[in-house]
Amino acid sequence: MSEALELNQRARGWLRFIWDKATTEDDWSSTGDPLPWWDRTSTAPMCAFPRFDLSETSYALPLMADQTPAWREVYTEIADQLVGRYTTFWAAIDWLTLIGPDPNQRNYPPEWLVWMPEQLRGHYNPPGWTANGVKPWGLQPDPIAADGNLFFRGFFNLLLSTYSYVSGDEKWERPFKVTGYNNRLFDWTQHSITGFIENQWAERPQGPHCENTKIWPYCLSAAGLSLQLHDKVFSTSTHWVYDQWIDYAKKYFVKRSRGGNIESFAFYYDPIEKMAYSMPDKLAGYGTLAPLFYLYPQAPEFGRELYESGIQQLGWNSRKDNFVQPIDDPRWLSMVLMLARELGDVTTEQRLASVAEREFDPNFFGDDPDRFAWRFGLEEPYPRGQLNGLMILSEIGEPGAWSQVYNGSYTPQFHLPTVEGVDFPSLGISEAHNDEATGQLHVTTYAATSADSGNETSWRVTQLPDPESVTVYRDGSIFTHWKRIGDKSIEIKSTIGTDRFRIVWSAPGKTSKPLAGKKSIVMGAARSSEASPTSAPTKQYRPAAPSSCSCC
Repeated sequence: MSEALELNQRARGWLRFIWDKATTEDDWSSTGDPLPWWDRTSTAPMCAFPRFDLSETSYALPLMADQTPAWREVYTEIADQLVGRYTTFWAAIDWLTLIGPDPNQRNYPPEWLVWMPEQLRGHYNPPGWTANGVKPWGLQPDPIAADGNLFFRGFFNLLLSTYSYVSGDEKWERPFKVTGYNNRLFDWTQHSITGFIENQWAERPQGPHCENTKIWPYCLSAAGLSLQLHDKVFSTSTHWVYDQWIDYAKKYFVKRSRGGNIESFAFYYDPIEKMAYSMPDKLAGYGTLAPLFYLYPQAPEFGRELYESGIQQLGWNSRKDNFVQPIDDPRWLSMVLMLARELGDVTTEQRLASVAEREFDPNFFGDDPDRFAWRFGLEEPYPRGQLNGLMILSEIGEPGAWSQVYNGSYTPQFHLPTVEGVDFPSLGISEAHNDEATGQLHVTTYAATSADSGNETSWRVTQLPDPESVTVYRDGSIFTHWKRIGDKSIEIKSTIGTDRFRIVWSAPGKTSKPLAGKKSIVMGAARSSEASPTSAPTKQYRPAAPSSCSCC
């Protein structure tokens, strides 16, 4: 079996760690504090909030699910826990606490100033300052139903669509509560958030604000990607607003030479100042490359043009010149490494991968060698979640896998035999896929916790068309330690370790009858309806039970 269909050792180690993070309860309410392994430090001032760790931790999940399509329960649980935390005070802390203009505008560190126009420094809010309450919008208590704050709801919607993609479950399509200003709660569903984004964007072709007064191609592209994935999973048609925005961006945000080559792409646009800010000349490549992680799967032709311009501006594709990182932040190299791999730019990929191996300190860590992360040479107790969430993407799947998640046909194996009940994180699954043509399920196990290696365990295969006719092989030999349980399932008893199983569940030429796929959703006008103010629960990341909804 091709190794491309299996999770490699680094991906398995990262999965082990993010499982720990996601399933360990902590308190994201206004009276609590997330555990310190949630990254609220990286890429200040824009991304230094723990919700970016929630988002960037999730990006590996659909890629992993595509690697093991017949085993998704672990990705579903992680995604569910990430979504639950995203509904809390700490997820929206910037919108709920950074009220009005920043009183510290004259005291920013030098490394922040590069993100702001020179003529406005000293009397201008930095990127990342949400400025809830400034004129003309006033204080808006709902972090989703706001004129600004697109980067909150856009990344949230991408996370929600990721949950739907890996799980096939409707949990977050039902009403849930989102924490707003002064702990007021607001009712939303996945579909009403999608509808709100579409409707608001339709009224503002240039794009809604992220933090107040700034419109970011980076955040708009993440929001657009959320619409594209929603359309793919639910057969809706909301992504047209992003297609429209791409035309706008080509016209107003791109600066070209007389020869037609891209010289810069707006880092953000301020409609109050009527200014599209691009990075200084030596850093222009960063601004050009910044949104491509999200933009490329949606507009690949334009994305490739931006990529080639940015890479050339930074000189990262040259074998002759010394490699220079003008901005000392691993985020940029991590994103571009993944893009180089995605676009098939082997020269740049090899060059950046060499730098990452040499400088980013990849290692297995913890009490046993089961968890993997890059430490980036930092003497910190926990790996940077945001940066690792980007780096790991270059370790999963083949080139093009990222675009395939959002562009490829949606053919989940939810109706086919499925591996369930795995005792993760003791036992892990590195391969799980069905071959419908031969009626076989291929499963490879490994010890996700090495200390448990050799212990007895069991797991199930469900949705079998006829359990009585099943034949199980382990490492090429007939395996008999299994039994039928129920009409459609079997239980396999094994030991924790590396084994290759082959479950023959159908005679050649016979296929199971597909179950109904995701229902189509008709998107209409969406709005938030405020619930009665209540105090935030102690463990607020766990969503409230579904109730009647007056959204939509």
